[in-house]
Amino acid sequence: MPTRSRRLAVVATVVLVLLAGCSGAGLSDNSGDGGDTSLSRGSGDGGGAPEAEPEATAAAASSSDDATGTSGQVRADRAIIRTATVSAEVDSFENASESLRELVESRGGFVATSNREVERRGNETWTRGRLVLRVPSGNFSDVYAGARGVGTVESATSDRQDVTDQLVDLNARIDNLEAQRERLRALYENASDTEEVLAVEERLSEVQGEVERLEAKRESLRNRVALSTVTVTLHEPRPDVTPEPKPGFHETGLLSAFTSSVNGVVVAFQSIAVALAYALPYVLAFGLPVAGLGAFVYRFR
Repeated sequence: MPTRSRRLAVVATVVLVLLAGCSGAGLSDNSGDGGDTSLSRGSGDGGGAPEAEPEATAAAASSSDDATGTSGQVRADRAIIRTATVSAEVDSFENASESLRELVESRGGFVATSNREVERRGNETWTRGRLVLRVPSGNFSDVYAGARGVGTVESATSDRQDVTDQLVDLNARIDNLEAQRERLRALYENASDTEEVLAVEERLSEVQGEVERLEAKRESLRNRVALSTVTVTLHEPRPDVTPEPKPGFHETGLLSAFTSSVNGVVVAFQSIAVALAYALPYVLAFGLPVAGLGAFVYRFR
């Protein structure tokens, strides 16, 4: 009986832990993919956090209770993901891309990806391509303005996404799951029955996996907040290729006309010779037997 009572007590405790997890999971999982904000529990994302800008600060809204239990002051800094796209025509793709590279590096950023493609029409070529720039959010405006100044702008857009609530939600969910994990670990260490051990171990693995998934999503958001993205598409002007006009029939030179005619006759004879070469095997294979049969029938008719 003591063993059965102990088993029931452990199972009841696991159920209570699961119920606590369900109440924490009630927070909505509405965070977008990728991003970064200093709004968090724990360390930042490394890689050189930008200077704080009022509109792009990555601090989490937090509150503290004083000794009497009254709520403390809440920080209202917002976590903003800033992105922009620019499309422009430039005289030289090489010069423009190098200018953008120098600009973003001087502002503490880098070129995340770049590609180019050389187009050809006749003997003329032109280059087009794209660069993805990552820059600390505090220097986003400088890089965006610089990207619009490399050539003739065809289109330019910028976007701001507030992910403060998503980060607060992620922090709360991670805290809740970590508390569950600690309780489950304590149960696992004290479990003496194989069935109990397996049940706790399975739930512990699920909680650990969810913690890792949410932490990865939080780090992605922090990264996108800390480093804004500017995507620049560049292309050189397409050359105007004018086809050379063909001379009229009456403008053709006598020697050129005679040479063309001779070439035509040669081509005609070559075509006939080739046709005969193709037909000869069929004549030998089918024509001779048919002719022999016809002669035989005619003779004994």
